[in-house]
Amino acid sequence: MPKIPSYIKATKTLSLVEKIGQLFMPAAFINDTETEIQALENLIKEACIGGLCFFHSRASAATNFEGKKEIVYNQHSLITLKKLIARYQAAAKYPLLISIDAEWGLAMRMENTPQYPYAITLGAITDNNKLIYDVGRNIAHDCKVAGIHWNLAPVVDINNNPDNPVIGYRSFGASKTNVLQKAKAFIEGAKSEGVLSCIKHFPGHGDTATDSHLGLPIIKKTKEELWNNELYPFKELIQEGIEAVMVGHLAVPALSNGKAISATISKDIIKGVLRNELGFTGVVISDALNMHSVSKNFPTKGDLEWHAFDAGNDVLCFAEHPKEGIATILKNAKNHQIEASFKRVWELKQKAYQQGAISNATSLTNAYTLNTKLAHESLTLLKGTEAEIGRFITVPYKTILLKPEGDKTARELHVRQLAKEIAEADHVVLQLHPPQVKPKGNFGFSALEIDFINGLLATKKVMLYLYGNPYALNILQSLEADIIVIVYQKLPSFEQHGADHLNRKVIAKGQLPVSLK
Repeated sequence: MPKIPSYIKATKTLSLVEKIGQLFMPAAFINDTETEIQALENLIKEACIGGLCFFHSRASAATNFEGKKEIVYNQHSLITLKKLIARYQAAAKYPLLISIDAEWGLAMRMENTPQYPYAITLGAITDNNKLIYDVGRNIAHDCKVAGIHWNLAPVVDINNNPDNPVIGYRSFGASKTNVLQKAKAFIEGAKSEGVLSCIKHFPGHGDTATDSHLGLPIIKKTKEELWNNELYPFKELIQEGIEAVMVGHLAVPALSNGKAISATISKDIIKGVLRNELGFTGVVISDALNMHSVSKNFPTKGDLEWHAFDAGNDVLCFAEHPKEGIATILKNAKNHQIEASFKRVWELKQKAYQQGAISNATSLTNAYTLNTKLAHESLTLLKGTEAEIGRFITVPYKTILLKPEGDKTARELHVRQLAKEIAEADHVVLQLHPPQVKPKGNFGFSALEIDFINGLLATKKVMLYLYGNPYALNILQSLEADIIVIVYQKLPSFEQHGADHLNRKVIAKGQLPVSLK
């Protein structure tokens, strides 16, 4: 394992330009072409880049490419990633800090790697934060196997807006204490494996109805309201010694002297609230600077990078114009500004390498074993009682599975077939699999499918098992259901647990962590 020179030695060795380069963390893509890989290698060499944040591919990276290119399937993505990290490290003058978003495991970015439940599922678990610790630990172990030092997780946004298009299932829920407890356990699990964490998206992205990848959300709450709720998990975890905070692209006028500008470029929010009022002394990392909520306002290359740095960000994540950004910061910044950020970033990098974040382990974790326990603890009976379920299944009933797949024609044929199957049934068990976890486009349901579900709820006795984001219930006439059971995930262990519940082998123990409309 390479050694990182001490800060005292590094600050004397690196030039001012190299120190600025250490603050940049551009995107690296697992499924890049050889030409693109070589271009990033050259950038690392020429600009003395400090770290990389890995994404699956340009086709799936939010904002700039999403939906414009076909997403490739790479069954050997982990092998590809490890080879790329080795190449990029070889190109670096000083060892790189490697990061990734692995909120629910490496599967968030890579095929054929362990997937753990979304935060909303973990939020449904009551009185068993040891399991959340185990999730954080297992994900961190997998990061180590991959060669990753820094997991940009967990999300500590309090999701108190059912229409939130970007946080939702990524949050532990609507309760600030639940969010704090779950996040704390997750972080402790990661720490046990020597992997860095990062809480996000400061100052709280939960109560928005705008996707910050596309537009700038504005939270119009008072400072007192924010202090008592949105800022609570950040405040508590800062006191616990969290090493990094990610600032989100959202405007919070109450924290920025009435200005509706993104927190990522607000001195009032980063230097004022985060540094001075909350006393945070660790590394501040920006949310991805390619996101349109901020990038569209800075057409001059390097200008956004300068404003984000000047506002107080130490690490400039997914900066699209590193060379121009370095030049602009060099031109405009005071030496003490550069030195302060460099010191924080360098010491974080030292910590990552000193605490053994990378090991010789080659085996990924077995997600099924832990997921079985998580499925058991999170299963939520939202409407009805266990006794009512027992009575429901004593009469003749028909079980159907609505798992929309294929093109429009195939899905229409499937709905018509299901309608025939239940034509004579009075009692129906509907196992519902939303096509998408994100709410955009009605979670992927077609109008015909929604009409079919609502018609079923209006005319039959229905026991609904939802294998997906509970917010999907908001687009249905779900109150018409006699019984509602939320299973949360489509993972094999969860599907098995849903079946076991229907067969009366287990009872539901979870509690819905959010509010529905």
